[in-house]
Parts: sequence; structure tokens; C-alpha cells
Amino acid sequence: MTGGWAFEGHPATLSGSTITLVNGTSFCVCGHDGEIRADGPQGTFFMDTRIVSGWHVSIDGSPAEPITTVPAEPFRTTFLGRALLGRHGESSLLVERTRYIGAGMREDVVLRNFGPQDVPVTVTVHVHADFADLFEVKEDRVRTDRPHSAEVREDGLWLHRGSRGVRVRADHAEYELDRLTFRAVVPARSQWTTRVTARPVVDGELAPAQFPLDQPVEQSAPMARARQWHEMGPVLRVFGAPSLMRTLHQSRQDLGALRIFDPDRPQDTVIAAGAPWFMTLFGRDSILSSLMSLPIDPTLALGTAQTLARHQGTVVEPNSEEEPGRILHEIRFGADASLALGGRNVYYGTADATPLFVMLLGELAGWGIGDDRLAALLPHADRALDWVDRHGDRDGDGFVEYHRATERGLVNQGWKDSWDGINFADGTIARSPLALCEVQGYVYAAFRARACLARVSGDDPEYWEDRAQSLKERFNEAFWLPELGRYAVALDHAKRPVDSVASNIGHCLWTGIVDEDKAELVAESLMSKEMFTGWGVRTLASGMGAYNPMSYHNGSVWPHDSTIIAAGLMRYGFVEHAQRLANALFDAAEAFGGRLPELLCGFDRSEYAQPVPYPTSCSPQAWASASPVHLLRVLLRLEPAVPEGKVSIAPALPDAFLPIALDNVPLAGARVTVEVDTKVRVSGLPEGIVLSDEATPGFVRPARETRPKWTN
Repeated sequence: MTGGWAFEGHPATLSGSTITLVNGTSFCVCGHDGEIRADGPQGTFFMDTRIVSGWHVSIDGSPAEPITTVPAEPFRTTFLGRALLGRHGESSLLVERTRYIGAGMREDVVLRNFGPQDVPVTVTVHVHADFADLFEVKEDRVRTDRPHSAEVREDGLWLHRGSRGVRVRADHAEYELDRLTFRAVVPARSQWTTRVTARPVVDGELAPAQFPLDQPVEQSAPMARARQWHEMGPVLRVFGAPSLMRTLHQSRQDLGALRIFDPDRPQDTVIAAGAPWFMTLFGRDSILSSLMSLPIDPTLALGTAQTLARHQGTVVEPNSEEEPGRILHEIRFGADASLALGGRNVYYGTADATPLFVMLLGELAGWGIGDDRLAALLPHADRALDWVDRHGDRDGDGFVEYHRATERGLVNQGWKDSWDGINFADGTIARSPLALCEVQGYVYAAFRARACLARVSGDDPEYWEDRAQSLKERFNEAFWLPELGRYAVALDHAKRPVDSVASNIGHCLWTGIVDEDKAELVAESLMSKEMFTGWGVRTLASGMGAYNPMSYHNGSVWPHDSTIIAAGLMRYGFVEHAQRLANALFDAAEAFGGRLPELLCGFDRSEYAQPVPYPTSCSPQAWASASPVHLLRVLLRLEPAVPEGKVSIAPALPDAFLPIALDNVPLAGARVTVEVDTKVRVSGLPEGIVLSDEATPGFVRPARETRPKWTN
């Protein structure tokens, strides 16, 4: 990846006192009046650098009086105000500022005169740039002692510091070192227009314009991709649950918004982690989000897998924690990140992304993504599993552990990656190396996925099946705590079981590594009053020493975490538990206007009638946006197995959701319709694929249940 990525989808995000516009590695956080203020986490960013730290538009020396904001696509918003010109009576001059974000910023300024006389005005755009690193801005630690240079040239105002810069220009502007000035006359009953661009400069080269001034905006690449996403995706028809419809519609919009495109390989689409601060490729987040989004667009998962494969580790490099076969944690472009990573922009410090990568390939096989595509990725799967053996298992005990290789790396390298995310029941922080329970589950599922890939390619799957079974036996022996009736969250540096009650074990239900005779105790614990809040499952039980419902990972509720738990409960046949948890998450989504946040506080539903937001939660955030989609798949019990020539479906939808229909679901190159009421009707299956209500291999069905009948 050599340049900025592009991004499309839903309207700009309005949050509190700010608005966020996003397009790949460019995003803008500004006030509702369109102004960008340097005294907070605002600015226009490109490749993790703030290229505009101040942007103020004035008419005759005064800002416009804000009227409203008109959001459109994620990269476009219009700010409306009226000019205060100091004349008697109400203003007749409307100020319309339409901002586009993508490889910098473009702002179209239109002054509309509704009065009977011409109005002479001076329009000034004040511009500031500090070229601060993204995380300096986010964490409020921007240094003010680093000057930048400013230069007026024939083609605009150039600001730069080091290798980063920005060129600001507009037709008919007068330039000074910190502003553009326009002297205009707005005709009576008419309008005056200018277009201002702020294009990034990297190593002396201007970034390509995504919204060129010489073509209509409607013909731009971001607009074309947004239209295609809207036209090609599945269509949900819900007849009795409008809130479900709203939530799934919002999820589809947000997932479209979070797509990013590598300009060097525009055919490879991936999902970024979340807006605004994490609009980049993350290993774990992008894998899980694209896996959960398979019913909408399997090519998101394919693009994610292909992109991660290209960046798969090849050498041992402690600063970036790169190791041969390892899948990356995240990609960053800012100067601070590059310095911390030894001059690189990829960080690999994660224990789970590598086995999750192989799991994703197994899912892609099930959805019929294509044998040739899978064959191209198979060597990367083997390199990933080689990492499991050579580097993931640090001490040869058969389990994958993590311990950071640099003081600048993450202390915890599972999905709960805050410094205090893994702790004992008494609240003591667990010391690394740590072997997390869910990571062993991912490795187990990766072995099983590799066995599936072997069958697809005509190879013998026995080796991988044996490895999976062996790991399952060792896991249940080492992690099960019979005196407590639960699994350990992890094994610490001294191989002591970390004995807290946490949500991690729900991921082990999802992957199937839990012994069947222990599954009921796990399910009951997850849905106990100490864990289940009525909105989801807490990350840490309320009786634990480190519990704090307002913490990041020690008592909060993460929708993706609860969704994975619901999938695990359904896998082991705990249908009512899975339905109860799914209903809670859909209720939470409705309370948040149809959009699940990254996380919410872990207060019980009986304590507060509405879910309590977590203050700095990302929204939209990828795996939160994908969670409702995956929940619907869980409730449908939809499991494609294209290599085996079948699709399994055995709906367990709550009655309130019925009847329901899904049109245009992508599967092995076909578009499928699924309708569920008292019966299940499926049409449009690819040739050679049959419908089945039998259990997918490895899934445990309950002894007693009622299902709608199904017909072809």
C-alpha cells in the first residue's frame, strides 16, 4: 500500500458538537458550522497527519450565523448560514458551504443573494496547518514548538513541514501566508461561487484529486462506488419488526461507509476499523467485520484476506513485532507511528489475527468464493499456521502466547488490548506471556478451516483434523477449573490459570473448542445476572475485583463480543439464550437510533431504562456495524457449505421478527432469496447446491426445538 485509501457509504457522522466526514485516509472533524478549530481534536487529516488545523470562512470580517447542516454521503456535507453584514434588517445573503473529503479537502462556497440589490463583499478563508500526528491530536498532546513554512506561489498557498505539506488554491483568490481573500459582488437575486481545494503534498508530490474541478461531482470515483454499493447489496423485507429493519439498513449503510480501497489495487476492498480515528486496515477488526458481513458482500472478506496476505510478515523485526507468517495488527502512516515502528508503517503485535485469517479463508470456502482464489491464498494460510508453531507457541507447550517484543508495543495482544484487560478474579493484573482462551479457540478453528481447505483442494484433511482434536483435548485439560466450574481466561507467565469470569470464553463456544459436557455451565455463566445486562454480555462479571461498568474492557458491553457469544450459544444448541441475547442487542441498537456503537457501559437494564453510552466510543465502528448482520445469520442458522454442495438453514427467529425475507443474498456467484414465516422458502440457489436443515459439521443441535418447515 503506497498511498491513501478511498472510502464510501453513509451520511457524515454527527456526534455532539462535531461532524465527521471520512474518505479513506482522509477525514475531517469540524464544528456544526463547518469551522475547524485547532484547540480540540478537529482538523482535516491525510495519511494520519493533520494537514489543516484551522479553517475559518468570514464575510466582511465576520463568520456566518449558522443555520443548519445538511449531511449527504460520508464524504460530503453542506453547511448553511447567513451573512451578518451589519446592515439594517434581516440578512438576505445565504452562505452555502459544501465540503468534500478525499485526498484532502474541497469546499464549494456559494453566496446566494435574495435581496433586490447587488451586494459587494470580501470573503476570507483563513487557513492554518500544524502537520501534527493523528494521535497527538486525538490525545491532546500537540506540540506548538514545531514551525512550518508558508509560501505563496503562482498556483496557490503552499504550507509544509518536513515531507508533509498542503497546497490551498482557488480561482480569483488573493493569497497571503495564512489566508485566501476574494473581493466579489453578489448580483441581486443571484449568486456568487468559488471552489477552494486543500490538497496534500507528500515528498513534494500533490496527491491525486478525488473530486476534480473539471468534472461533475456525480462522476467522481467515490460517488460511483457509493451508488454501486446501494444497488448491488441484499434487500431485507421485514413485515412485523420495523426497528429490526432500521437497524439492518443502518448496518448496511455503515459497512458501505467503512470500505476502503487501495489505489494500487482498486479491486481489493477491505473494511476499516472505525470512524474517525481508525480509518485504516486492522488485522483482527477487519477480519471479524468482513466475516460477519459475508451475507452482504463476500468480496469484502476476500479483499481483506488478499490485502492482509500481501502484508504478511516475512522477517523478525522487534520494533514492529513482525515475524514470518504473522498477520498484521494495524497500518499507520503518521510520523509518530513510523518512528515507533523503526521507520515502518505496519505493526504486527497481535496474537489472534493470524489464526483468524485462516478461519476467514475457511468461511470464504463455505460461501463459494472460488477455488482459484482460495488456491492463491492457501500458501498464506500455511505460512500463518507455521507462525502458530514457530512463533505463536513461544515455549512449546502447544498453546499460542504473546509477550511484546518492544516497550512501545501493546502489553495485551488479544482483542481486549488495554493494559489492564486481562486480570485475575481478585483484580490482579495478569503478567505476560499470556495464553488467552479465545486465541486457542481461534487456532482450533483455524486447524479445522485448513482441513476444509484441504478437502477443497483434493488433499487429505486428516493431519489438520488430528491437530484440531489434539488441541481441543489439551485445552479442556489445561484451561478447565473443576473446583470453580469454569474455564480460565488465560494461562499467565507462570502457567497459572487466570480465574476471572469474563466474556472471552464465549468466543470458545463460537469456535467449538469447548467440550459438550462443560458447555451448559459456560452458557449459564454468560447469561447470569453478573454478566448479562439486558443490553448484552459484560466483558467482565460484576463480582470480579477489576469490575467497572465504565471501563473499556472490564465490565463494558461490546456488541461484537456479545454477537460472537450469541453465535456460540446457538452453535451448542442454547437457542433461548441466543434469542434473548440477540433481542437485547437489537433493543440496544434501536436505543442508539439503529446504529450499535463500538461499546457501551455495562450498567444493568433495570438500573437505567436506556443503554448508557461509553464516552469515546467510535461510531460507526466496523464490527459493531457488522454485528446485526451476523446476528440475523445466527438466528437463521444459515451455514453455506458450497464445497459440500449444500446450504444449511434451520431458522430460530423470534416470533416478533416473522415474517421476514432476504433478497439478493450473494452465494457462489448467484443471488439467493430466503423467505421465512411458517415455512422456509429458498430460491435462486446456484446449480448443484441443495438446501438442508441438517446440522453443519461440528455444530451441536438441541434435543428439542421447533423449526419452520422448509421447501425449495
